[in-house]
Amino acid sequence: MEHELEVIDRTVAKTYEWLRAVADQGGLDGTHRAYQVTRAVLHALRDRLTPDVAAHVSAQLPMLVRGLFYDGWDPSATPERISLSEFLRRVEKEASLKGTSEAEDATRAVMAILWDELGEGTMDHLMSVLPQDFAVLL
Repeated sequence: MEHELEVIDRTVAKTYEWLRAVADQGGLDGTHRAYQVTRAVLHALRDRLTPDVAAHVSAQLPMLVRGLFYDGWDPSATPERISLSEFLRRVEKEASLKGTSEAEDATRAVMAILWDELGEGTMDHLMSVLPQDFAVLL
């Protein structure tokens, strides 16, 4: 007889908590839309970071969110030295958003959840390795 794995149940529940929080914070219509936005922001962020910093940040993410973070990653192509406007255009395109203003709002929603979940120390470290103009995303 199969027994459910508590660790899987917990990470699924935690992932849904994250997605609902992103949807609420970003005024998004449901968890599917929040998934698209979260994925786009995490990918743009991951690719902007060095592999060491990306690994440090991802180690603190829930298991399924960590998988989302790493999905399709090519560490040999990072970090991409993209500007804030390029970062937002990438989020806009990957999440099928309408304009950089919507991409900025979506990014702020994901960053707020990251701040709440990862804490000040990790987020301060993360922001210290990004250009100063990225601070507007917090």
